[in-house]
Order: sequence, then C-alpha cells, then structure tokens
Amino acid sequence: MNDNGAMLDGLMTLPVLVPVLFWAGYHYHKDRHLPEPPLNLLLCFGLGIGASWVSAGLYELLGTLGLRYDAFALADQSVPGLLLYSMLAIGPIEEFAKLLPFVAVAMRFRHFDEPIDGIVYASFIALGYAAAENVQYLQFLTPMEAAARGFAGPVVHILFASIWGHWIGMAWLEKRSILRATLIGFLLAAAAHGVYDFIVLLEPVNALPVAAALIVGGWVWRLRLLHLLHLDAVESSGRGEPPQGIVDDGREADD
Repeated sequence: MNDNGAMLDGLMTLPVLVPVLFWAGYHYHKDRHLPEPPLNLLLCFGLGIGASWVSAGLYELLGTLGLRYDAFALADQSVPGLLLYSMLAIGPIEEFAKLLPFVAVAMRFRHFDEPIDGIVYASFIALGYAAAENVQYLQFLTPMEAAARGFAGPVVHILFASIWGHWIGMAWLEKRSILRATLIGFLLAAAAHGVYDFIVLLEPVNALPVAAALIVGGWVWRLRLLHLLHLDAVESSGRGEPPQGIVDDGREADD
C-alpha cells in the first residue's frame, strides 16, 4: 500500500516535472552559443520558487489591507471588479515577484554578457515560479487538469517574464537607464499578464481561443526575438567581435 501510494505521488508530480525538464533543456539549447553556467540557471530556478513565496506574501498583504478578493467570485459577480483586480493586483504582484530576483541577483552574474541572457535567466526564474505554483494546485486537480496546467503554467509565465527580461537585459548591457527599462518592461508584462488572467477567469472555456491567440502571438514574438539574437551572436562571432550589447568576459563560444 505504501509503495503504491509513493508510486501514485510520483506520477502526480509528472505534470510539474516533465515541463520543467523540457523548458530547461529548450532554453539551454537556445543559449548554446555562449551557454550560461548550469549552476547559475539552477540558482535562477530556485529564485523563481522563492518568488512564489514573495507573491504569496504580497497577496497576504492585500488581505491585511482588505484589498484581496476571490478572483473566481469576481468573475461571477463583477466583471469590472475582475478587470481591475487582474490588472492592478494579479499581473503586477506576480511579475514583480519574478522580476525582483532577476534585478537583485541574475543581472549581477559575471556571465550575463549577451542580449539573449536576459531572456534566458528571466525564463528560468519564471520556470521555478510556475513549478512552485503548479505544485500548490496539484491536490485540487484531476490528472487531466494537472497535465493541462503543468503545460500552460510555464508557457505563460516564461512569456511574460521574457518581456521585462529582454528590456532590462538590453539596457544593462548597453549601459542605458535600468530604471526606465525596468519600469517599461514591468508595466508591459504586468498588463499582458493581467489581460490574460482576466480573459481566462471570466470565461474559462468560451474565451479560450482568445487567450490562446494572445499567448501564441506573444510566443511568435519571443521565438522571432530569440532567433534574431542567436543569429547576431553567431554572425558577430564569425567576424571576431562580440554580439551587439555583449560584454566580453573571455569565454569561448560553442560552435
């Protein structure tokens, strides 16, 4: 009985574990020109888990102030209320929680030296955040729901984090104003996150095509950006010069 229970528990973690391994491998491959140290990426994943606790604390703070609401209840009772809560609470809180360790820790890595790194480190933080969030929901979901959430959670969190990761990373490497880039990237990501959650919470089934279109459109932008950044890195390497915005730290690029 105990063995069966342990096996069942192990199977229930697959919707969380499999997407984590897939997206970690995917981003490591995308950054293969000048790959980041695995320990840095693992640390960012752990920081993402910690970011989920930060967001939980911020939600608790909202509750203390009498400003925390049940989003599902708002979806039934007040559409304007849900829109405001999504745009002013859910989106900003969750993006701020992920952005904080990026600015405080990831940007300080010595190997943060090329434009794609902002997206890579932000994505690993988002991956840790999504994994922690999915673990919290496992006990409330059927196996099919857990599998769906295990796939969707990292997709949306990685996408939104890539927005501020790209803006801040480019500004950092080009010695431009970090404050301005952080503010713009954060507001864009928080707004996109808020709109997505508003749509999904308001009409979980009927609005699914709209939410899917939003995510697909965002990922088309993201994939195109990653492709261009990788091409720039490869072409610059062929000319014997660092990619645009790169800080040369003496690492050798992989062919």
